[in-house]
Amino acid sequence: MRLIIALIVIVYLVGVGVVLAPTIQEKWNTAPAGELASNVAQALPNALAWPAKAYRGIVGRGAVTGSAT
Repeated sequence: MRLIIALIVIVYLVGVGVVLAPTIQEKWNTAPAGELASNVAQALPNALAWPAKAYRGIVGRGAVTGSAT
């Protein structure tokens, strides 16, 4: 059971890194550390939500609109 949980956590953290990679790569050599940290902080909520976006992409649903049809 611990192995499964560890694998899930590892996959989640790798996914967060993959989502944040373009932001970090874009600013790594050109921006000051404060600006890099600010950009990463702005991109972090989207990076942490990558499983939901992946699920919606697989299922074929768009964003939840809140209206029942």
